[in-house]
Amino acid sequence: MKNLHFEDLKNTVCVLTGGGGAIGSSLGVYLSEMGIKMAILDLNGPRAKEVAEEIKAKTGNEAIGLETNVLDKNSLVAAKKIINTKLGKVNFLINAAGGNSPKGTTDLEQLENISEENLQKSFYGMDIDGFRKVYDLNFNGTLLPSMVFSTDMLDQGKGAIVNFSSMSAFHPLTRVGAYSAAKAAISNFTEWLAVHLAKQNIRVNAVAPGFFVGEQNRFLLYDEKTGKLSARGKKIIKNTPMGRFGEYEEIHGTVTYLLSDLAKFVTGIVIPIDGGFNAFSGV
Repeated sequence: MKNLHFEDLKNTVCVLTGGGGAIGSSLGVYLSEMGIKMAILDLNGPRAKEVAEEIKAKTGNEAIGLETNVLDKNSLVAAKKIINTKLGKVNFLINAAGGNSPKGTTDLEQLENISEENLQKSFYGMDIDGFRKVYDLNFNGTLLPSMVFSTDMLDQGKGAIVNFSSMSAFHPLTRVGAYSAAKAAISNFTEWLAVHLAKQNIRVNAVAPGFFVGEQNRFLLYDEKTGKLSARGKKIIKNTPMGRFGEYEEIHGTVTYLLSDLAKFVTGIVIPIDGGFNAFSGV
């Protein structure tokens, strides 16, 4: 029987978008420890290079960091050329680029009393440019890298893509309208692309993290002045059966499984990593 220690991942090449972020950088180191050569892509070029250097220092494995705009196909094509030259053909793609912004959220969870002030804090006062920016970053920032980097997988007759969905794709969370819409689209796109590429032996799956604290959502989870949990943060913890936020490393195992041959008959699924949040009805 083939051993179950991810031997099939050694000397493969993985592109990781959003690799400069907290989850991305943590994941990059872990995958490198599996023997994968990592291409760290981020809009922040110096940060991408810094993460690549961290990976090389910690694991001794090959890694490169490239400044790349996931919303610019030409930027992605240019990055692919460098990756192919320095690391080889791309075997795996992880679409971790994304995030939220206060400009894509509402101040109110629900519109109750109608007044000019409340309307401005509700759906009717949302900044359409802010909404578009959040939606594009998450959805188009998954679509375009998939289009560019999966061509290497076509050439090799095998590959795997892992997208980042969200709890908000299952049941839209209040306030984060743009983010919720984009993540729901990513889940749907994951299923669609999985079917489209199945006969090419390219698997497409997604993970849906629950609540992990990062710079892009800290403003929703903690009170800026006191540093304590916000009312929203308390509500999330109350509705997470495990009673806490997730740790970044708790995403690693699921992503690695989806990349590996252990999941070679698994495609078109979205796996929650959420401490039970999605399973809990609230009572």
